[in-house]
Parts: sequence; C-alpha cells; structure tokens
Amino acid sequence: QVQLMESGGGLVQPGGSLRLTCAVSGRISGLYDLGWYRQAPGKQREFVASVTRSDLKDYSVHVKGRFTISRDNFENTVDLQMNNLKPEDTALYYCNLNDQSGVDHWGLGTQVTVSS
Repeated sequence: QVQLMESGGGLVQPGGSLRLTCAVSGRISGLYDLGWYRQAPGKQREFVASVTRSDLKDYSVHVKGRFTISRDNFENTVDLQMNNLKPEDTALYYCNLNDQSGVDHWGLGTQVTVSS
C-alpha cells in the first residue's frame, strides 16, 4: 500500500510564496512518476505539474514560470515551490504518484488559500 502525505499549505497574500511537500511511503517498488494536481470549489481536479522517473518536468500553462516541481529520490519526496501566488491558485492541492503499472495513487490534499 502506497501512502502520500502532503504538507505546507496555508493562507498567503497575493504575490506571496508557499512550498508544498509530498512524502511517499509504503510498499512501492520500481520507478514512478510524481505530480501535483489541484481542485478549486465547484471545479474539476486539474493538472498542475509533474516530474517523471527520468526527471522530465511538465507544467500547466496556468503556473508555468511561477511554480517549480522537484523530486528527491533518496528522501522519496516531491516538492512544489509556488511563487507569485494569485487568488486563482486557491485550491486543494493533491500529490499524485503514477506507478509502473500505470496506477494512480493520491494523497488527501493540502489547502492553499491566496487572499488579502
């Protein structure tokens, strides 16, 4: 069983920064892709950023240039550095792991609120 635990969310003013961390634990073998998704109230969950097992990175057009994803394969973590936050970034942010079988695993999410 794979567990994903997000942390680092909170309330921040527009223009501010936050760093989210996702810790991966449990029975996971082989290489896997990691990513972040978010879901705002009344909206569908959407892709934010991903980093593959080969360290290739991809970003949503909505966050490119402001957010940076990074992974630490030794610590089994994936971070999302979020700069120049905007009110429209307010959402519940989820960590995602896609394993070798193509199965998605999800954390419970961490709330990010951008408001003055």
